[in-house]
Amino acid sequence: MKKIILQLFLCLTVSAVKHSLKFFFTASSGKINFPEFLGLTVVDDVEIGYCDNITRRGEPKQDWIRTLMKINPHLLQLFPNQCLHNHYFLKADMDFFNQRLHQTEGSHIHQRMSGCEWDDDSGEIKGFVQYGYDGEDFLALDMQTMTWITPNAQFVLIKHLWNADKKRLEINKNIYILMCPKDLKDYVHYGRSFLQKTERPSVFLLQKTPSSMVNCHATGFYPHRADLLWRKDGEEIHEGAKKREILPNHDGTFQMSSELNVSLIKHEDWRRYECVFQLYGVQEDIITTLDKAEIQTNWGSPAEVSDGIIVGVVGVVLLVTSGVVCCRWMNRNDDPGRTNNVEKRAADGKHKETDRKGENESNEVDRHYLLQGLETEQGEESPCSPSITFGCQSTENTQSGKPVPLTEEKYTDKDYIYIPTHSAGSLTRKPEGI
Repeated sequence: MKKIILQLFLCLTVSAVKHSLKFFFTASSGKINFPEFLGLTVVDDVEIGYCDNITRRGEPKQDWIRTLMKINPHLLQLFPNQCLHNHYFLKADMDFFNQRLHQTEGSHIHQRMSGCEWDDDSGEIKGFVQYGYDGEDFLALDMQTMTWITPNAQFVLIKHLWNADKKRLEINKNIYILMCPKDLKDYVHYGRSFLQKTERPSVFLLQKTPSSMVNCHATGFYPHRADLLWRKDGEEIHEGAKKREILPNHDGTFQMSSELNVSLIKHEDWRRYECVFQLYGVQEDIITTLDKAEIQTNWGSPAEVSDGIIVGVVGVVLLVTSGVVCCRWMNRNDDPGRTNNVEKRAADGKHKETDRKGENESNEVDRHYLLQGLETEQGEESPCSPSITFGCQSTENTQSGKPVPLTEEKYTDKDYIYIPTHSAGSLTRKPEGI
């Protein structure tokens, strides 16, 4: 099962390093080909824990987390306990929402994204809690005013009920402003050797056909704070260039692409252009000159393509297609806890949703996949997988009965399994007297 992790792009001009601890939870109801419950814990966009209603336990996903659990026995109980508790309470919340919204029939998906950010330079701390219901932004907690807000009129009643629940508000404040940052600092301390490593990528020039845009593709880099741009005569250009979002690889590294429209570039001017990869914390850039001889492509006449290549490409497409998962919630340029973004969406009545495709099994697969026109970033929409995504909507009107994407616009983010101590039960408790 592929799991998608939210990637927030940070410009190289930012000197301070922001760390994040995020929790993603998803619960489903009705007849749907989707887990009843699953969750993820992510530190600095690296998945460290996973659980679902099948395993019913918290599973550490990094070696340094396993080591930390041996040092701190508290975590040995915390992971499985939080998995069970959040399963129970998120389902209880979902039943409450379904009743209040008169949605007791059919299939529904309820999601929660929460966590905190810590700027280790300024010391600034920000917490965030957001809910999604059937692919729509549901509720978000404004940590400055400590009030729930919603961009959707049908959720106003629940917003008022939750704003009247002062105990719930206080618990959320304690968890995400006090407890979460402490846990985040511990994770960053123990996982520093992994979280603060740097890995330089392999960079390739790809082109589907002679008339297609040239794709500069960098894969295998870490951390995700990176940039990929096109320059002409040493100056960055934007016209004719299209940068894609950063995506995760299966091994914990990342990939990204930037395309350049070469249709109007004279052949003799090609070498004036170059693709430049920049990695946070690394002074030396990786520069690739635009050169037809360096471009990798599968384009050619049918006679030039061997049976082996055809079989290989078909196998790659089947492999990648089977592993693709989609749907993400929120605009990728929004910080996850910024409730003013929710207010903005409420004002203009628009929801920006994105999805993230699953990572290919290898870099070779990745390159062939791009060359065949099945772009890793912007490919065909596929049914939502059991990953945390507010950009998915459950439905029984499709033949498969699977969740389907709401729109072609995409995003990525997820909810996690490990909520700091004392949080799960009270945090998702129904308002008293309801």
